[in-house]
Amino acid sequence: MEANTLNRLNRRLLKIGHLISLFLAMSIICLPGLWVVLSSLRPTVEIMAKPPVWIPQQLSFDAYVSMFSGAGRGGIPVLDYFINSVIIAASSTIIALVVGMAGGYAFARYRFRGKTAIFVGFMLTRTVPGIALSLPLFYVYARLGVIDTHFGMIMAYVALNVPFTVWLIDGFFRQVPKDLAEAAQIDGCTRWQAFWQVEFPLARPGIASAGIFAFLISWNEFALASQLTRSTNSKTLPVGLLDYTAEFTTDWRGMCALAVVMIIPALALTFIVQKHLVSGLTSGAVKG
Repeated sequence: MEANTLNRLNRRLLKIGHLISLFLAMSIICLPGLWVVLSSLRPTVEIMAKPPVWIPQQLSFDAYVSMFSGAGRGGIPVLDYFINSVIIAASSTIIALVVGMAGGYAFARYRFRGKTAIFVGFMLTRTVPGIALSLPLFYVYARLGVIDTHFGMIMAYVALNVPFTVWLIDGFFRQVPKDLAEAAQIDGCTRWQAFWQVEFPLARPGIASAGIFAFLISWNEFALASQLTRSTNSKTLPVGLLDYTAEFTTDWRGMCALAVVMIIPALALTFIVQKHLVSGLTSGAVKG
């Protein structure tokens, strides 16, 4: 009896220690985001205070009101930047997913000459940092006349995201047994129906994950956007952060408020798609 009691006590202590460790880790991870949110609500004096003021003495939504009323620093067109970001990030994500699904499925299911070399070539493109491409891409875009356009930004982000989506979706399709699709075809499904009704539901978690990563990369990317955009026609929110900086001053509160506006859609999309990550594992694979 004493041994059983000691074992239960040890398991309980281990569980409590595990929960405390997780809480501390999450606190450290979330602290920068919490600091940005608090800085968007506190006066600039507290933001610049040394030593730092951890507990705000005064909170206000003036930065958000000024930002969306057009009365902010220099009348920053935040709504225009937000619309540009949504159009560019959503369009590039959809295109990257379509291409990534086609490429990932082809690499996972078919054999063709040069398959390994092509796949390795795709992956090697991820080793080149985006900032290294900004100058040659700017030159090419200038010759084509697509600088400061949605089309130019969407194509740049599609090229940036396709290798990763192909790699991730390829891995998930490889985990789906070929026998399921073959069984569906024997039951009367066409090749296309077998893909959509059997293979796609099982690979949906990978496709959703690839979509989240592609959207976040496009939504948060700054280096290429700062080089390829010039006006409110195509400027995105990350580039819009620079509008809060002047020659000698920086509106830190306004910049933090815009950063919060950038974070909210990304968190919302992640929360929505998260519900479908597990559902694809249990739907549509085997008929009873």
